[in-house]
Amino acid sequence: MDAAVGPTAGQFDLNEDQRAIQHMAETFAADRVAPNALEWDRNHHFPSDVIRETGPLGIGGIYIAEDVGGSGLGRLDAVLIFEALSRACPGFASFISIHNMASWMIDKFGSEEQRQRLLPKLTSMEWLGSYCLTEPGSGSDAAALKTRAVRSPGNGGDYVVNGAKQFISGAGDSDVYVTMVRTGEEGPKGISTLVIPKDAPGLSFGALENKMGWHMQSTRQVIFEDCKVPAVNLLSGEGAGFGIAMAGLDGGRLNIAACSLGGAQSALDKAIAYTAERKAFGKPINQFQALQFKLADMETELQAARIFLYTAASKLDRKAPDAGKWSAMAKRLVTDTGFNVANDALQLHGGYGYLHDYGIEKLVRDLRVHQILEGTNEIMRVIIARSLVGR
Repeated sequence: MDAAVGPTAGQFDLNEDQRAIQHMAETFAADRVAPNALEWDRNHHFPSDVIRETGPLGIGGIYIAEDVGGSGLGRLDAVLIFEALSRACPGFASFISIHNMASWMIDKFGSEEQRQRLLPKLTSMEWLGSYCLTEPGSGSDAAALKTRAVRSPGNGGDYVVNGAKQFISGAGDSDVYVTMVRTGEEGPKGISTLVIPKDAPGLSFGALENKMGWHMQSTRQVIFEDCKVPAVNLLSGEGAGFGIAMAGLDGGRLNIAACSLGGAQSALDKAIAYTAERKAFGKPINQFQALQFKLADMETELQAARIFLYTAASKLDRKAPDAGKWSAMAKRLVTDTGFNVANDALQLHGGYGYLHDYGIEKLVRDLRVHQILEGTNEIMRVIIARSLVGR
């Protein structure tokens, strides 16, 4: 469902179906997420029950094929959903983005047997999915990962996995872990992808990380100690894993940018409301021109980021040759803009912005990590530059 593009490049007019999708996500977020977001953050609570409620709405498999329970929507539709959800809580929306990315990898690269066996429970949210790429010693240099999987004749020809993954969202709570492992030589050609169930023998999880933001998400190490994984859970054959990981990241970058956009929009909305109520020197502070200029800049920058993100998502839907570059540019631009707008909103609240109950400091904390994950914004610049000048 591509949006119609008006006569001015980048001017989007969402169609009726897309507005309905957007409204559905906004309504769910307002009813089930927003009233609880601060409490979840304060208590470091992972709301698996509310996350699973998104399954019947089709949010558990947004761009997954319909024959396995997915919604069969496009990347722009997904951006609209994640933007709407993150206006209530970026951490909540971001986890669902990760779940969708893991599920998409199975849909795109799995065999028909794997798709039919695994995806119906993921798209319905009966199972939650996590994505495992980053390791303690390899972040941006993903091709240097060390977690190793070896075929063991004594294990019925299945894989035995040893190693650890770092910063895994949903670790310990998710039911399925789409994991990049080394099955061959050093470098990208030796990487494969295994779908590892939570109950696999030898799989365990580290302690909860004490993070700056995303408090409602569980983040732990995923640890493999002679972990036994059925060979039937290998996606696309040995050596295909690096390509699978990189293919998933284009969409993941758009999703996380959308989560920044929604969170920043919430921060701006709060700032507009607060500055209309707060008085200083005998009048509402939104009557001071310096503050008005700040609000004007925040609105302009956020709308520019929105148009850019929607353009990038439409390119990915159309499989445009430069979709990868645009995904990287959108991720860099929107996550930087989102954090800056949220930070400015906190400043406009003054001391109250620093208090938990106003919700602004949570948004600042939650949005900061978006500049790091799905490839740091420095790596986005590398990708963009290479598309312009080569390696």
